[in-house]
Amino acid sequence: MIRPNALALALLANGALVACSGSDAASTFPAWQNTQVNVVSRVSTGAGVAATTSMRPDGTLETVALDLASGKKLWAYPATMAGRLPGMGVQTPATVETSAGHAVVAAVDPTKQGKWNATLSVRDAKTGQQKWARPVHSTFGPQRCGPYLCLSEHTALAGARMVVLDPQTGKMLWRLPGIAEVEWSDQNRVVVLRLAANPVLESYELKTGKAQWQLPIEQALGEGIDLSGGWAFGATGDKLVGYVAPYTNQRSKKTSTFGLFSVRLSDGMVDWMRPSVVRVYPSGNPAYAPVVRPVDQQGQYGGFARLDGESGRVLGQITATQVPGSGWWLAFPPRMDKLGFLQHNTPSAAYDLASGQKAEVKGLKAWSFCVTDPQPLKLAGNVTPGFYSIAALCEFDLATGKRVAGTGAPPSWFTGSQGGWRLWRDEKGALHAIKDEAATAPGMYG
Repeated sequence: MIRPNALALALLANGALVACSGSDAASTFPAWQNTQVNVVSRVSTGAGVAATTSMRPDGTLETVALDLASGKKLWAYPATMAGRLPGMGVQTPATVETSAGHAVVAAVDPTKQGKWNATLSVRDAKTGQQKWARPVHSTFGPQRCGPYLCLSEHTALAGARMVVLDPQTGKMLWRLPGIAEVEWSDQNRVVVLRLAANPVLESYELKTGKAQWQLPIEQALGEGIDLSGGWAFGATGDKLVGYVAPYTNQRSKKTSTFGLFSVRLSDGMVDWMRPSVVRVYPSGNPAYAPVVRPVDQQGQYGGFARLDGESGRVLGQITATQVPGSGWWLAFPPRMDKLGFLQHNTPSAAYDLASGQKAEVKGLKAWSFCVTDPQPLKLAGNVTPGFYSIAALCEFDLATGKRVAGTGAPPSWFTGSQGGWRLWRDEKGALHAIKDEAATAPGMYG
């Protein structure tokens, strides 16, 4: 998946969806913060538990489980990454509900066993008691796939595969050769992205592993796909919206094919496509009102266009001539109805996305990255360098370009929502949560 690290930040852009931030009404909803953690991954939830990967002061990682209602830490165990690529970001523990009120949390522990570099440990979500374990050579990390657990295995070896496991026993139900990442699942189906020279989306029946449909990404966007630039997916209704980022080969100097496309979950047919556009940051999920910039064959960026995730239609845009010269960072208000060009500590410009007209910035608040020069994590041990923590958003007054002190929850287009709860990391790594009953939806990170 794409993570907005220094590479993504360099795109100077954003995408998003219409939503309320919860800032003004934060005091009326249950909320908490936990400053004992330094969150560096996304957060998964299930059965009243939130699980994330945190970095300790000594640079080691740990899997942390917190009570979703109170934010109280339930348990923590050492964690590691064994073969994960830096561009994918730090892996998130996988939380799988096994029955009403019960779930397990799966994470990669640093325990080595002979030829195995680490161990997949699956624990009771509330108590932390280990239920089963599986030795790991190299993996991109565990993922929930419906009621099961999916795991990429041997990713650094020729015999790479994805296995589907029973979350309560660890029994393997079926396997898929090659490297694959789960992009969507429900109780009966899973859609994976096969990470190959010619990447393919494929849908499988979860219980049996029976193939249902497949879609080569090149059928949607054209020849010349290279996933080295990153990718991201999100679902809206009965569609899966995908984004493949551009990648410039250092030897040939050629840029790979890129853009947005939508595929029907029922049969794998392409519903709409927007080739040669880049997703911009900070942003909402690609499936929710993405904001993009077109790029011409000479590599020149155009203006900004807001798209409808359902249809791919343009809902609003501003032209390239309206974009300020340089030194700005994108900023969006909670409703995503305006696009701001934040210039720190300086009066900034903003445009109405629906009309394309310049907007009044007096009294206009918008959210942008707290830090514009993020540094890679200083991880201990034999970990590939180049991992970044999940980014944090801060609120700014566009009339002055200054930070707004004491603001509440970032917009839901950024945080997403899981079962009525919205969770986010602040710039110091603390975890925050608010239960404002927002509809379940993916945020910027999925």
